[in-house]
Order: sequence, then structure tokens, then C-alpha cells
Amino acid sequence: MTVALGEECYNLGAPPCKGGGRTWTEGELDEAIGGQVSRLVFDDQGKADIEELLAGVAETEFAQEQLAEALADPDDIEDWRVGEAIAEAYLTEHRDCLFPWPDGRDERKSGSSLPGADLVGIQQDAKGDRFAFGEVKTSGEAKHPPGAMYGRTGLKQQLEELRDKVEIRRDLFKYLGHRAKNSPWLDRFKAATKRYLENTSDVQLFGVLVRDVTPHEDDVRVRVEKLGDNCPAGTEIELLALYLPVGVIGNLASKALATRAGGCA
Repeated sequence: MTVALGEECYNLGAPPCKGGGRTWTEGELDEAIGGQVSRLVFDDQGKADIEELLAGVAETEFAQEQLAEALADPDDIEDWRVGEAIAEAYLTEHRDCLFPWPDGRDERKSGSSLPGADLVGIQQDAKGDRFAFGEVKTSGEAKHPPGAMYGRTGLKQQLEELRDKVEIRRDLFKYLGHRAKNSPWLDRFKAATKRYLENTSDVQLFGVLVRDVTPHEDDVRVRVEKLGDNCPAGTEIELLALYLPVGVIGNLASKALATRAGGCA
């Protein structure tokens, strides 16, 4: 199953900061959730890695049952988590990104909120690999832009800090570095690091709004204009609004859970 590019509804700005909006049909959303999005939400790769690591450790039937329970899908998830997975799947498919370490693997308690960027990874551009950091907001608020754009944890401030504060980018670089040893993406991490060390502003930033309202360019227009002002040399920023069918955000979690149960929401 693929992640649809979607139909373009507006296109704004120019490097170093650009923005746009795309729409998904109900069928395109269902296809994404039934495939890559659910695999991300439930971290299928991470579970497979644990099972491989523990092969032969759970020797009794009881131990095998306990391991299966520990790795089982949760009974409940948050809609925003599905929205974040939609953004990750989209950027992976259509922006040549790799986000190799899901936030959920760092949670000490299910559903907890972690500091730092929502998406931390690597993007391939015409020059090779560079670091890519993204923030995602899922909102069905019927105004443009939504309130999730503003405030201390809003998309506006988060992107400004990623753009302007080298200490935040440094922490994200170390976050990936701690996980890169012996990984299949180690060479890509090294290549991105080489570019980063030559220019700590040579990064790609993404701000993604996952929406279920009528598309309107005001969702990103002002930020596209403002974020491009005084943008450090090497930094590129894209704001993307992905418009799902109207009113569907409140059902994203149930759609993902139903997919795992073999049904439909």
C-alpha cells in the first residue's frame, strides 16, 4: 500500500521557506492507515527487533505468552499519534526522508509527551544526506490557522527555535548519534554529520499540519512569509498542510485500531 501524494490546493513561497496544501480522499486515507501509517503507529519494526533479540529466551509456553502480551498492540491510542504517523509516512514517501527512531521507543510510560522535535531524521537532497527535523500538529479546529500554530508549544515557536537555536539542533544530532551505532543507517548518519559539522544550519525543517477542515492557504501563509525572513544560510523550511476528509480526525485512532483488528472504522 502506498501513501498518496494528494491533490494540490495551494502552493506558496520560495526557498528558503515554502508551503503548500494537499488533500486526501477517504480512500487515500484508509489506504495509508491500512499500510505504512499503522506500521508506524504500532512500531511493527521495533517489535520485530525485540522478538529477534529474544529468540530462544522465552523457552516456556508461559514465557512466550508473557512476551506476546508485552509486545501486543495497545487497546487505545491517541488521534494525534496517528496524525504524526501520517506526517512521517508522507515525508518519508514524498520528501526522501528517513526517521529511524520512533518517539514511542523513548517513552517511559505509554502516551507520555517527550521534549524535542516530533520527527528527527535524515533527508536526501541534491547534495546528499542532511539532517531533517519536523514538527507536527493535528487539528480539526475550524479556523485558519488553528490555535495549534501559536503558544509555547505551537508550531510557530517550535519552528522558529529549530531555525534559530543551534543548541536545539545539537541535542537532536546527539539524539540520533546515540542510536546510530551498528544501525543500518549509520553511513547516512555519518554523511549528514559531515554536512552538519561544516554548517550547523544546513538542515531541512518541516512543519506539518494534519487537518480535517476545508483547505485554506491562511493555515500556513503568514508563517511561510515570516520564517523565510533572516533564515540562516543552508536552512530550508517547508510548511505542509495535509487535508483529510472533513471531520475525520476524531476517528483516526479508531481507524488504526480497526485495521489491526481486521475490520474497518
